[in-house]
Amino acid sequence: MRELWSESRKFQIWLEIETLACEAMAELGQIPRADAEEIRKRARFSIPEIAEIERRTNHDVIAFLENVAESVGPAARWMHQGLTSSDVLDTTLAVQLTEASGLLAQDLKALREVVAEKARRFKMTPMIGRSHGIHAEPITFGLKLALMIDEFGRAEERQAQTTERIRVGKLSGAVGTHAHLDPEIERAVCEKLGLKAATLSTQVIQRDRHAEFCTTLAIIASSIDRWATEFRHLQRTEVLEVEEFFGEGQKGSSAMPHKRNPITGERLSGLARVIRGYAVTALENVALWHERDISHSSAERIILPDSCILLNYMLVKLRELVDGLQVYPGQMQRNLDRTKGLYFSQSILLALTRAGAERKSAYEAVQRAAMRTWKGERSFLENAREEEEITKRLPADEIESLCSLDVHLRHVDETFRALGLLGS
Repeated sequence: MRELWSESRKFQIWLEIETLACEAMAELGQIPRADAEEIRKRARFSIPEIAEIERRTNHDVIAFLENVAESVGPAARWMHQGLTSSDVLDTTLAVQLTEASGLLAQDLKALREVVAEKARRFKMTPMIGRSHGIHAEPITFGLKLALMIDEFGRAEERQAQTTERIRVGKLSGAVGTHAHLDPEIERAVCEKLGLKAATLSTQVIQRDRHAEFCTTLAIIASSIDRWATEFRHLQRTEVLEVEEFFGEGQKGSSAMPHKRNPITGERLSGLARVIRGYAVTALENVALWHERDISHSSAERIILPDSCILLNYMLVKLRELVDGLQVYPGQMQRNLDRTKGLYFSQSILLALTRAGAERKSAYEAVQRAAMRTWKGERSFLENAREEEEITKRLPADEIESLCSLDVHLRHVDETFRALGLLGS
């Protein structure tokens, strides 16, 4: 990913655009074919020499063209014929963003594969589900991870969709009218670069495309943050259902030798804030003056490479976090047991209404049994068996069967099958 955004790669694409444009002009008989061949054969660039020329010209594209012309000779007069700087810059950016998006798509696929393997392994490992941070009803750890697979599946879809809207180049001149460059040249160059030609542009490709790209990356980063936060919560000492891998010789604190901290998850949450901030800048870049100003340019030199490089890093680190995650089923069971079966309350409530009880009275009866359990008086099952409003409608064996994990986990296989995790 870093190489994709390097100066060398940028100038390679610049040179390819200029060369392809000359070859397209030669095909249309606008310049001598021999000159186009000479440009393809001889054109070279030197990054240090470009930098030296730019110190004098204060213009990067002019510096590049001057340097390349030295290697080409007289045929270089055809280079940049009818083009403006943004034809080269924005089309290059489209190539870089498309290639970066391809790398991110590979990262997302690799992440989902690792999560899928973990989800299958812990498909039926019971744990408590939480709402508001409070024990709710049982789930499985595999089901939690299946949700992660589904979320990053949407990330893959968004990435693919936004790639199509960013995969657009333009060679349409100073205000987008093709006044000095045939539209056929634009189409030919873009096609050979793997891009679509913009239907219409000004001096630049319109920045709503780039804003969408950055916000898509920000959404993916936010999903990373969401799961990093989840694993961080599950690692808290009072919970300790999972834990980041802690290597031999690793240290958690300069002051407290006992510490094993969720540092990778915390790092990912922090970096997500950076990418979300870049998305705001990209949105502000949409509003440019008339056919173009360059207020977007300086910001994009930071936010576009950084967002791609950061997200690439974050997806790799999240994959490594999940792959090395230490899972503690015994602690999950202990946490399940802490509330003495209170999570069976809805099963009893619904059974009562099905048996003819008015919902308000059924709710109050179940709540009375639950509150006794909250106060430490026996299990919920035992208290439910002592509640007259419950026992007069439900026999003892039905109450016991309702206080079973089977009630909560009976559709796990169906969910896994819908995600393609079990086959057809």
